[in-house]
Amino acid sequence: MKAAPASTAMIPASNIMALGFSGALGNIDAYISAVNRLPMLTHEEEMSLARRLRDDNDLGAAQKLVLSHLRLVVSIARGYLGYGLPHADLIQEGNIGLMKAVKRFDPDQGVRLVSYSMHWIKAEMHEYILKNWRLVKVATTKAQRKLFFNLRSHKTGLDSMTPDQVDALAKTLNVKREEVIEMEMRLSGRDIALEAPTDDEDDKFAPIAYLSSDMQEPTKVLESQHYDKLQTEGLSTALGKLDPRSRRIVEARWLANDDGSGATLHELADEFGVSAERIRQIEAVALKKMKGSLAAYA
Repeated sequence: MKAAPASTAMIPASNIMALGFSGALGNIDAYISAVNRLPMLTHEEEMSLARRLRDDNDLGAAQKLVLSHLRLVVSIARGYLGYGLPHADLIQEGNIGLMKAVKRFDPDQGVRLVSYSMHWIKAEMHEYILKNWRLVKVATTKAQRKLFFNLRSHKTGLDSMTPDQVDALAKTLNVKREEVIEMEMRLSGRDIALEAPTDDEDDKFAPIAYLSSDMQEPTKVLESQHYDKLQTEGLSTALGKLDPRSRRIVEARWLANDDGSGATLHELADEFGVSAERIRQIEAVALKKMKGSLAAYA
């Protein structure tokens, strides 16, 4: 998610000028300085603007409500700087949450906008952090999100949490201890590039080299299953259709040893009292017959 420049995405310069500010807002410090000088609303002014927005869809009232609470977004965003994400991006996401809160705010609920909008501001920041903190999502369920934003503050140092600390945190957050352990492992890990960023020599050590496997490709799986069937059921059926002498010759020549060093034609010729040429002829006929039997498994 690429954030637009703070001076344009967060608050139009014309709005700042209209409220008595001058000068360029080309960086985050200038923006923060500007919004901190925006006037705050009294309770009566806030209620009046909120009713105008709700009853008359007054966008000018909505703008004033948003502008007067921009400093709240800046303050909340400061608490999430430890995740290593740009301050300007966090503020921008928080401003989106603020606008959502202003749109949904009901002045007759009996709460101030500052309290009501905190949930929406944090929700947008949380979503942005979870999407951008790692290439791989580390938190998807409600329990994981809760753990993500609480685990780091409960850890003391870089060491792993003790069993007692795990149990205490699980009880505090009302989650399973296994979920605490799993999230701690996720946060302690780091992203690794699938492909080696350097020369070709390093390619063999990159994860892409051992994560991919042609053997899991559907065609390869079917071929492997077919081969296994030929080696077991098919071969047994084909041998069963041969006469005893032909079967003996084929087994002695091709199936006796795994390394393919079977009996010679002359050895079998001596065994059956015929010529070596006759053994070759019997073998050829037997193999042709077996090939026909195996064709049924193709």
